[in-house]
Parts: sequence; structure tokens; C-alpha cells
Amino acid sequence: MTSEPEPTQRRASDIHAPSTAPEQLRGEVERIVYSGDETGYTVCRLRVPGKLEFATVVGSLPGIQPGERLELEGRWLNHTKYGLQFQVSTYTSHLPASANAIKRYLSSSFVKGIGPVMAGRLVDRFGEDTLEVIETDADKLIEVKGIGPARVTSIQTSWEAQKEVRNVMIFLQGHGISSSYATRIYKVYGHEAIGIVKHNPYRLAQDIRGIGFKTADGIAQNMGMDPHSPFRAQAVVEYTLNELAGDGHMFAPLDELVAACIERVELPEGLLLEGVEALKGYGRVIEDSEAIYLRGLYQAERGVADSIKALIAAPMIRKDFDTERAVSWAQQRMELDLTGTQVEAIEMAVTQKFSVVTGGPGTGKTTILKAVLLILEALSLKTVLAAPTGRAAKRMSEASGHEAKTLHRLLDFRPGEGKFHHDQDNPLTTDVVVIDESSMVDTVLMYHLLKAVPREASVLLVGDVDQLPSVGPGNVLRNILESEAVPFVSLIDIFRQGERSEIVQQAHRINQGLMPRWSKDLLRRSDFYVITADDPDRVADLIVELAAERIPRRFGFDPMREIQVLCPMNRGGVGSSTLNARLQEALNPDGPSVTRFGRTFRIGDKVLQTVNDYDKDVFNGDLGWVDGIEMDSGTMTVAYEDGEVSYDFSELDELLPAYAISVHRSQGSEYPAVVVPVTTQHYPLLQRNLLYTAVTRGRRLVVLVGSPRAIAISVKNRSTLERHTGLRKWLVE
Repeated sequence: MTSEPEPTQRRASDIHAPSTAPEQLRGEVERIVYSGDETGYTVCRLRVPGKLEFATVVGSLPGIQPGERLELEGRWLNHTKYGLQFQVSTYTSHLPASANAIKRYLSSSFVKGIGPVMAGRLVDRFGEDTLEVIETDADKLIEVKGIGPARVTSIQTSWEAQKEVRNVMIFLQGHGISSSYATRIYKVYGHEAIGIVKHNPYRLAQDIRGIGFKTADGIAQNMGMDPHSPFRAQAVVEYTLNELAGDGHMFAPLDELVAACIERVELPEGLLLEGVEALKGYGRVIEDSEAIYLRGLYQAERGVADSIKALIAAPMIRKDFDTERAVSWAQQRMELDLTGTQVEAIEMAVTQKFSVVTGGPGTGKTTILKAVLLILEALSLKTVLAAPTGRAAKRMSEASGHEAKTLHRLLDFRPGEGKFHHDQDNPLTTDVVVIDESSMVDTVLMYHLLKAVPREASVLLVGDVDQLPSVGPGNVLRNILESEAVPFVSLIDIFRQGERSEIVQQAHRINQGLMPRWSKDLLRRSDFYVITADDPDRVADLIVELAAERIPRRFGFDPMREIQVLCPMNRGGVGSSTLNARLQEALNPDGPSVTRFGRTFRIGDKVLQTVNDYDKDVFNGDLGWVDGIEMDSGTMTVAYEDGEVSYDFSELDELLPAYAISVHRSQGSEYPAVVVPVTTQHYPLLQRNLLYTAVTRGRRLVVLVGSPRAIAISVKNRSTLERHTGLRKWLVE
């Protein structure tokens, strides 16, 4: 036991920040305040020996009951609403020993056939031996009034089931698995959990959300598994392929894959090659000319190529019309004087089965889209509009005047079924599909989209190929353009609506490999600024000052809702992780909070959803604000544009603080004001398309903070990290 004061001795003023050193607490569970069956998150009152007041304990304590004796490790936290609480990290549970504790334990009705009345009768008859009788000599239970043979069987069955749950949890935690993950594992594997983990702990990385190869490998080593186990070799191959997919690659050449595996785990090359062959035999990976694919990625990339070819080859069911006359009519209706390139793009879009319009900001993509929609409507053709994210879909709707959906909503994803409702067997009912921000669409999502497009329909992709490619694997838009297998028009002229914008002008200079121009007079009104500083610490200080004080004061932007810091990388002093913590402290330092997975969330915080959660109807890139934190129920509420979403504390790994986010995560979004650190500390990520993407996210104000040298490196570095993809090849085969 530590010398830390007990709950009755501590005051709120004693605790200004969460303690970091682990502390210990032991006692008997008096009452369960809240228990989440799905997650194991529990709030309970603990009777601490020698203390008059109960301690409040919160954390993942699945299945505990009143009367149990707990040995806890964790830390004391002071919640502004609920007071002093002990947050559990690990625990050990012991069955109750005293007659009163056993009575309270069995009164919880967790054992089928025993309620409060029957619990009293059992303890009256067997006293402190009650649990041992249930465990080892259940036939004696018939001596108690109200218990017959059928009830004895029911009690036995229920007791064994509860014991099995307990055994599984103890086993998993004994091998370094936290109670939160142990709950997830038991939920997936049930009573087979111990057997599965003992046989092949690397399955955890495949089946359990939040457990990756490194965690599974640590568990395996903790269990004494042979470091040269074939399971380990297979697991590291899959892990490496998934890691490479996270970097955008569809496949890995065999020699690069083996080398990348050895970088992660020191295993013999021969064992790794055997691992690849075993995975091929299981159908988990596919080899194509020494290109090793995860099975799903191979099917997706081949499927995209086959669908595009099939769409182009299928006849277009559309009545003939005078294209030139239609474009002229659209010009008159829109009261615009279109350029030759714009006319070419519109004619292509309304006559081709599959086509692409690409161009940067201010080049007229929205104008072309409006004209195309006008003509298609006049031809009585049904058109659906979609974009990869909710924010991009909203922008598309506002710009076009037509409803646009996210691709997931368009395809009607069914969470319960784990698949899209619309596919080749249930295609979309439409004549034309228009996708905006198509550079963001990864190969897997494009595969599902094209499967659902009827072959007689046509597809128009609109996007900026010079922006960063999709977060997910592949480089679909660029591959399609490079293949020259489909008609496309590249827009390069900047039109009047963008000429007055320094943001647009400087974005195009960056894209052309030219240094942006900026005035050294910071008092001059503009929408594009560069503030120079070489020292990363000074850059970080300036960013916090700009976002929290200077920009709101001078331009009137709301620092929480209108200013977004975009970082080339997550780590380092000017990475998103550090800046998030500093901006949170500057903008939202106080109030109820919860800390999970190394992140602290407060009411009022800006947060970003990082995965597609179809059950909650929130998707990667959705921005929201923490609206409520309920410690008793273990839930946090986030307000999004489309409504509120509740998260269990065990699900908070889906969220990131969003005062500062990566440039990659900003794709498809625009913000009134953007602040971007650019330092040589970011050297590996100083690339032209990254800086270009960051600048084009700002609608009314962009401020770069950093060194001119780092900006110059970014502008000159046209070579992006090449992605291994096969789409271009398969489109021209």
C-alpha cells in the first residue's frame, strides 16, 4: 500500500492534475453503481478497511459483484462533478469470504436461480461454506427450502458459466492483457478464448479491434511461445502488408516485403518466405508476378480495373442530342462565357461513359459541374452526386445546388450485415454518377462504388490530382489519368473568382514548383501570410499565439470553430500531438474530462472521428465537439453537424483531439482559417503536394509559420512517396 491519503482525507484542492505513479487500493465491493455489459466499464463503491466513507472506483471491471474483494492498481482523479475517484488500470478479484459478503454477492442475481431471498436461505444454511458447496457439492443445495433438482441444475450451469468468464479474464490479464481488451476478447471468442489465445495468440491481431501485431507478439513472448514459430512469421507478414497498406501501398514486391518484415522482427528470410507461402495457401494473400497482395486489396484493385473496362464497353442508353447546342444553351442559362477547355470538359462529361475532370482551386470545376447537371436534367437523366466525406458532400451540395451524399450513404452500408446494400446484384437506380473530391477515394471504396453502378450508366470523377492521394491504399485518380484509358480534361486556367485570392494564386505557384510570394508587412490586409521562424520551439509558440489570440483578435475568427492547425506530421514539437495538448491548454484548460488511450478529452474540445463507425453513422474525418461526459455511465457525447453521438469510454480510441490535425486528415474539408507549421523538422514529409493540399484547405485565411528553407524544400520536392499499385497496368492490359 502507498502512503497516499485515503479518500476521506483528500480534498479537491489537493489534486490539480492526475497522478502519474500507479497507486494501490484494496477493499470489498459494496455496491455497483453502473455496469456496461458490452464494455465491462463499471462504477462501484468500495468499502476500504479502516475507513468510514466508501471509495468510488471506475474502470473496466467486467462481471464484478457486490461482496467481492478487489486489489486494484490505478490512480486517483478528481472529477469536477463526481468528486474523487480511483481509476483502475489493473485489478485482482477474490471471492467473498464472510457470510454477509457472500449473501450480498449472491443477491445480485448473476447466478440464475438465486435471488436475494434464496441467497439469504443459502447463507443461513451453509454460512461461510456456501460458495464451496455450490462449487464442489451442489447436491446439498436441495436441503434448502425452495430448491429442487431443476433449480440445482440451473444454479450449477450458471455458476460454471460465471466461473468460466472469470477464468478467462484472469488468464488474459495474467498475460499482460488489460481488462478492457480482455472484455473485447471474451466478447469475440467466448469460452474458447483461453484455448484460442494459447494456441495462436497472433489471432488477436486479426480479430480484436485495438490489438495489433506488437501487442499480440508481446503476449506470445510472455506466454513463452517459440520466437521462430510459424505463427509469428505469418503474423509479421500480414502485419507488414497492413502497415504498407496504411502507407498507401496496394502490394509489396516479395523482396521488399521480406526486408520490411526483418526490419520489424528479426526472423530468418527462409521462415518468412514459408510464412508467405502458408498465407497464400490459406488464401489470405495473393501473389501476382512477385507482387504480394492482401487478398481483399487484390480483389479490390482488379475489380476497379474490370468495372471501368466494363462500363466503357457497355452501350450508353441515352437519346442522341446536339452536344454543341446543349453547351451553348447551358452557357446562356448560367450567363457565363465559358473557355474552350471548359466547353471540352462539359461535352466530354455528358457524352462519355467514364470521364475525369481534374484541376486546382479556382479553375472552374464547380462551373463545369453546374453546367453538366443542367444539361443532364434537361435530358431527363437521373443523376446522383456523392463525395468521400460528409464535409465534402456538404460542400458539393452547396456549390451545385443539388443533394450530394457520402459514398457510404449512397451505397447504403448496413452495419448489421457488414456490407453495402447496393452492389452488382442490387445496383443504384441512376443514369449518371458524379463523384467530387475523387482523389480522396481509395481503391477499396472505389471498388464497392463501381460494383454498384449499372453498366448502362455513366460515371464522372471530379477532383484535384495534385492533392495528396487517399488516406486509404491506392492512388486511383492518378492511376486512371496515367493509364490514359479514359477521357479526361485537365483545367489549368484560374478564373476571375479566384484571381483576387492570394490563397489561390500562391497555391498554384506552389503546384508549379515556384516559391509562394508574401509580403513582409504583416499589417497589410491579405488572405495569405508567411511568418518566418527557424527554431521549432518558437514555431510552436507562434502557432499557439496565432490560433488562440492574434488571428481571432485581428480577423474575428472563432478559435474553436473557424481556425484549424494543419501539421505535416503527428510527432515532434510542432507535430499535431504536441500542438493539440498546447492548444487545448490555451483554449479549453478546465472542466470535466476523461483520459483514455493516452488522450484527455474535455467538454468543449474539438475532436475528430478517425474510423468509419457505421453503427454510430459517423465516419473518418467527421469533426465534432465534446458535449457531455458522464462518469457514472462511462460515456462521452460528441455533437456533430448531423446530431449527437454517444461513445463508451472504451471506444474513445476512435477519436482524436482536433485543434491540430494532420494534412492528410484534412482532405475533402475546407476551413475559414488555416495555420500550417513548415519546418525542417518535418523533412521526410516536405513534399509539394502536401504543402499544396494544406494551403488549399484555407478558404479565407492561410498562415504558414516556419522557415523559408523548409518551404523551398517542399516546393522543389515533387517526388511523393511512390505507392505500389497495379491499377494503371491492369487498365491498359
